[in-house]
Amino acid sequence: MTGLIGEYDCKVDAKGRFMFPVDLRKQLEVLFEKGFVINRNLHQKCLVLYPLSEWEKLNKKLSKLNRLIKANDVFVRKFTGGATNVEADNSGRLLLPKSLIDYADIKSDLKVLGSNSVIELWDKKLYEDFLGQDLDIEKLAEDVLGGINFNDGGDE
Repeated sequence: MTGLIGEYDCKVDAKGRFMFPVDLRKQLEVLFEKGFVINRNLHQKCLVLYPLSEWEKLNKKLSKLNRLIKANDVFVRKFTGGATNVEADNSGRLLLPKSLIDYADIKSDLKVLGSNSVIELWDKKLYEDFLGQDLDIEKLAEDVLGGINFNDGGDE
């Protein structure tokens, strides 16, 4: 799957449903019809929507952890605890579980982001606050990407 991109403004109705962005749906192609797994983000107060195939890859890796080791057991439980299967209805809407809406403090305005192989769901105000953080993006880019040779041509 190619990297998902885009930032979309959506509305969440009183039942916790939102209309999935058409452009993002086109990027997903057949993966959209197969459904998703939604869960809490590990680092931010937002949700992550995994296309089912991406969740299966991740879950396969998690299943290799030795659950007799306490840290592994706790991590798997905490990480997968909120995971929920979701599918679009006939109108292209997804229903967000109430517990996850509460976790991410999602109100009616939702920001939907294509983020490589997953989709992030943010309360719009919390996302704007996140973007407004005083962060040295140049330093972060150097720390994260500094050791990668972008000129090696190996990714083509």
